[in-house]
Amino acid sequence: MAAAPAAAGSGAGRGRRSAATVAAWGGWGGRPRPSNILLQLRQGQLTGRGLVRAVQFTETFLTERDKQSKWSGIPQLLLKLHATSHLHSDFAECQNILKEISPLLSMEAMAFVTEERKLTQETTYPNTYIFDLFGGVDLLVEILMRPTISIRGQKLKISDEMSKDCLSILYNTCVCTEGVTKRLAEKNDFVIFLFTLMTSKKTFLQTATLIEDILGVKKEMIRLDEVPNLSSLVSNFDQQQLANFCRILAVTISEMDTGNDDKHTLLAKNAQQKKSLSLGPSAAEINQASIVFPPPGASEENGLPHTSARTQLPQSMKIMHEIMYKLEVLYVLCVLLMGRQRNQVHRMIAEFKLIPGLNNLFDKLIWRKHSASALVLHGHNQNCDCSPDITLKIQFLRLLQSFSDHHENKYLLLNNQELNELSAISLKANIPEVEAVLNTDRSLVCDGKRGLLTRLLQVMKKEPAESSFRFWQARAVESFLRGTTSYADQMFLLKRGLLEHILYCIVDSECKSRDVLQSYFDLLGELMKFNVDAFKRFNKYINTDAKFQVFLKQINSSLVDSNMLVRCVTLSLDRFENQVDMKVAEVLSECRLLAYISQVPTQMSFLFRLINIIHVQTLTQENVSCLNTSLVILMLARRKERLPLYLRLLQRMEHSKKYPGFLLNNFHNLLRFWQQHYLHKDKDSTCLENSSCISFSYWKETVSILLNPDRQSPSALVSYIEEPYMDIDRDFTEE
Repeated sequence: MAAAPAAAGSGAGRGRRSAATVAAWGGWGGRPRPSNILLQLRQGQLTGRGLVRAVQFTETFLTERDKQSKWSGIPQLLLKLHATSHLHSDFAECQNILKEISPLLSMEAMAFVTEERKLTQETTYPNTYIFDLFGGVDLLVEILMRPTISIRGQKLKISDEMSKDCLSILYNTCVCTEGVTKRLAEKNDFVIFLFTLMTSKKTFLQTATLIEDILGVKKEMIRLDEVPNLSSLVSNFDQQQLANFCRILAVTISEMDTGNDDKHTLLAKNAQQKKSLSLGPSAAEINQASIVFPPPGASEENGLPHTSARTQLPQSMKIMHEIMYKLEVLYVLCVLLMGRQRNQVHRMIAEFKLIPGLNNLFDKLIWRKHSASALVLHGHNQNCDCSPDITLKIQFLRLLQSFSDHHENKYLLLNNQELNELSAISLKANIPEVEAVLNTDRSLVCDGKRGLLTRLLQVMKKEPAESSFRFWQARAVESFLRGTTSYADQMFLLKRGLLEHILYCIVDSECKSRDVLQSYFDLLGELMKFNVDAFKRFNKYINTDAKFQVFLKQINSSLVDSNMLVRCVTLSLDRFENQVDMKVAEVLSECRLLAYISQVPTQMSFLFRLINIIHVQTLTQENVSCLNTSLVILMLARRKERLPLYLRLLQRMEHSKKYPGFLLNNFHNLLRFWQQHYLHKDKDSTCLENSSCISFSYWKETVSILLNPDRQSPSALVSYIEEPYMDIDRDFTEE
C-alpha cells in the first residue's frame, strides 16, 4: 500500500518510502530513473494498481525529479491541491492552486488546436500529459462532484469560479492528451452530473463544450431522462444557451452507427431492426421523447435563436455566430422530424411559427448575398462544403425536405395568396380541392409576397451549374410533391417554370453529377406523373430528335439514378391509354417520351437492366427502387394479361446473353426478399401504394403469382427457368 503523504516542507524526503516509490527510485539509495516513474504511472493508470497519483510521492522527491524532467512543478501543485481539497476545506487555497495550474495547460491546448505546436524531443512530455499521469484528471472530477456529497444533511458547495477553472483544465487536458476524453466518458455518473453545472451562466459554456466532447466518444449514449430536472434546465436557457445546448442534443438524439445511411444494405438494416425490436427503444429514441422545448421568446421575430448581444463583434463575425447557432438548431429539428416523435415535432414547429420565421430569415441570412471573402474558414474557400455559410444552406434544405415529406403541414411553406392559387387551380380543373389545403391554419403560413417554397424555386433556377446546392434543392422541392399525386401542386410548380429548368439542366447543360442527375430525375418524375399538361410542356421543350437523344442518353447512363422517372412515365402512359379525352389523345400521339416508353422492346430493355443491376446482398435504400420499378412494369403487364409474354421475353434475353437462368434466379431471390422486407413495414407499403396509385394488395398478389412454385403456371418465374439452371433457394445471407 502507498504511504500517506508527508507534510510539505517538513523534511518528508527522509521519511519512509512506499514500495512503489522505492521501485521508481531504482531501489534504496539509487537515483531516479528518467522514464521509470512515468512508465509505472502509466501502468497504474491502466490497471488501477500501484502508482496512480502525485499524493503517493513526497514533495521532496517530486521537486528533485522535476529538476531533471522539467515537469513545470505540476506534480507538486497536484500534491498541494489534494491537501487543500478535502471535504472540510474552505477551498480558498484550492482555487489559488487551480489558478496556477490553468495557464500551464491552456497555452499548450491553444497551440494544439491551432496546429502551431512544434516538434519536441521524445523525452519531453507535455504539461497536460504530466497533469493526467499524476492523477490530475481524477482529482478534478472528485472536486467537481463534491456538491453531490452530504455532510450532516448539508450539501457541500464550491464556487462557480472554481468549477469554471476545473472544467477549463479538464477540457484542455482532453484536447491535448489521448484517452482522457474516453476515460471521462466511462464515468456515467460524472457525465450526468455535468448537466447540472449548466444551470449557471458562468459555467455554462465550459460545461457544454466538455459534455459535447465526451459524448462524441462515448460508446453507449446517455439517457436524457436520467438528467435531473431536464425540463427546468432547458426552459431557463436563454436563446444563445439553447443554441449551444442543441450541439449536445444533436449527439444524444442521433443513432450511433445504426446503418441509416443509404449506402447500408437493406439486409443489414433489417437485421438491425429485428435486434432493436427485441431490445426496445434505443437511447436516441428515448432521448428524442425526453426533449422539452421552451416556449418561444417574446423577442423571437425570426423563429430561431437570435444573438444580438454580440454587438461588439465585427459584422462578419456576428454573421458567423448567427450562422453557427442556427445551424445547430436546424440539425436537431431535422433529426426530430425523422424520428418517432415526428408528428409532435411537426405540431410544435407549426405552432411556434418556425416556417414563417425561416421565410423571414431567407434573404437576411440563409440565402443572403455576401462577398467572396466572407465566412471562409482558414484553409478553405467560399465554395468548400465545410464553409459554415454553405453548411447552413444545406441544413436548411434538409429541414425543408424532412418537413415536407409526406406531411400535410407542407402547405405552411406557402403564403395565403399562394394557397388561394392552389384552390383556383383545382376549381379550374374541376377537381376537388386538396383536403390538406382546406385544413391548413392560415395564421401559421408564410407572410410577405412569397412563401418559402417559391423563394426556394427562385434561387434554384439561378444556381450555377457546378453548385453543390442543386442536389439538396431538388430533394427539398421533390419532397413537397411526394405522396398522393396532387394535380394542383404540380401545376403550381409548372407555372413557375420548374419543368423547363430541370430539362435545361439535364439536356442543355448536360449535367455530369450522378447525385444531381438522380435528384432531378426524381423531381421530374413527381412533377410529370399523370399530368397531361406536364407532358405537353415536355414535348414543347424537347422539340427535336437531337434533344431527345441527349435526354435518353442521360436516362440510360444510369438506371439507378433515372428509374423513378421511368416508373412515373410508365404509370402515366398506362393511365392515359385508359382515358377517353381529346387532350390526352393529342399528347399520346405527339409526345416522344410516351411513344418511346410504349414500345415493348423498350420496356423489356429497361426491365432486363433493372433486374440485372441489383442483387439481394447489394440492395440499399437508394437502389431498391429499381426492384419496385421492375415490379410496376410487370404489374401493368399483368393488368393487360401480358405477364407470361414478358417473362418469356426475359427468358429469351437470358439465352441471347448465353447465361440461361442467371436473371430469373436473381429476380426470384429479389422477390423473396421483397416479401420479407415490405410485408412487415407499413410505411414503405403505404409509400408504394400512394406513389403508384396501385393498391398494395395488387403488389402482393403479383409478387405471389411470380413466386408460385407450380412450374405449370404461365405467370410463375420457375416456369421459365430450366431445371439444370434452377437456383432459387439461396440463403439471403449467402455472399
